[in-house]
Amino acid sequence: MAAISRDAGSSPLILVADDVEANVELLVDQLATLGFRTVVASDGPSAIAACFEHRPELAILDVSMPALDLGVPDRDAGYEVCRRLKKDPRTSRIPIIFVTATNDTADRVKAIEAGADDFLTKPHHRLVLNARVRSLLKLKGATDALEESLKRLRELTRVRDDLMKMIVHDLKTPLTSVLATLEMMRDGDFGEMNERQGRALSDAEAKAEDLLTLIEDLLEVAKIEEQSITLNPEPIAPAALLAEIVYDWGLRFRQEGATATTDVTDDAPVIRADKMLIKRVFSNLVQNAITHSAGPVAIALKARPDTNGILITVTDNGPGIPDEYQDLIFRKFERVRSPNAPRVRSSGLGLTFCRLAVEAHGGRIWVKSTEGEGSTFFVQLPLEPVAGAKGSKPL
Repeated sequence: MAAISRDAGSSPLILVADDVEANVELLVDQLATLGFRTVVASDGPSAIAACFEHRPELAILDVSMPALDLGVPDRDAGYEVCRRLKKDPRTSRIPIIFVTATNDTADRVKAIEAGADDFLTKPHHRLVLNARVRSLLKLKGATDALEESLKRLRELTRVRDDLMKMIVHDLKTPLTSVLATLEMMRDGDFGEMNERQGRALSDAEAKAEDLLTLIEDLLEVAKIEEQSITLNPEPIAPAALLAEIVYDWGLRFRQEGATATTDVTDDAPVIRADKMLIKRVFSNLVQNAITHSAGPVAIALKARPDTNGILITVTDNGPGIPDEYQDLIFRKFERVRSPNAPRVRSSGLGLTFCRLAVEAHGGRIWVKSTEGEGSTFFVQLPLEPVAGAKGSKPL
């Protein structure tokens, strides 16, 4: 039965687990002299129970003690106690010091494998005990503070994301109405327009479409991150997919003076994927190539078979991406800052959406780029969505 020694207010509580009474008395006296409270256990199960009940700031375990129902020999009871404490999230951060009568390497290896934080060899000196205990308590305090800060950061991030989703959802409805009105004006429903007015209207409509795409990216990123998106796979022929993307962007290409080519090998396989998500992946890549280039850009879309399914690439001759950004750009809200690239307003979500959508299918996306010479984005997709892939629900 575990018992707590003396009432020392808020002084740290330390578990001492040993079945030899003389060893326990020595450690308890030394720890009391150093200003610590103690809780004592004489076997493996009671040591575990004391940790769950009292949550000590640190545990000092003997290697050999009665194992009782732990299912290991008495000589390994301390290791088993350590393993169980480190495995349980309620006690995993409690530092553990093993007290051993030998300085055998094999014993130390076992202790490390069990998750021990430090060792004391019998007989130990009180000052050494003090140094080891205070060092581990200081480390635990820093770790606990970091964990609390991370918890608060996650909560703030959740609040921010909830607010963003609410605002973005409310923006979508009026923007859809704006687009419908612009389309009616362009179609002449409100009277004839001259060429200059038509160009201005087309430009406004294109920018509104970009904004709608951004809003949809925000909503889809949130869905995929919450694993609430359900894929709707259908057969997709790569040649037809790339031709459709080039056709959809035809007006924007003419406005920007951009050119686009497609090249699909004869053996490029038909895949099954969520067409809406995959089209938006490549639309985002095309849009990035256009908006991040100072002048007219040439874009090449290619598809070929891959050992894991299909590999589709989007290559441009734009300003390129510095090496230090080639991994960061796929993270939420990250943007490239390069003297060679034009200054553009960007949410930093387009490539995040691409990564999440591709990963939801069980695929992979990456980039190779040389600053000043352009970029190639690689999208690797399986023939069928992979069940249980990150961000997707079972099909």
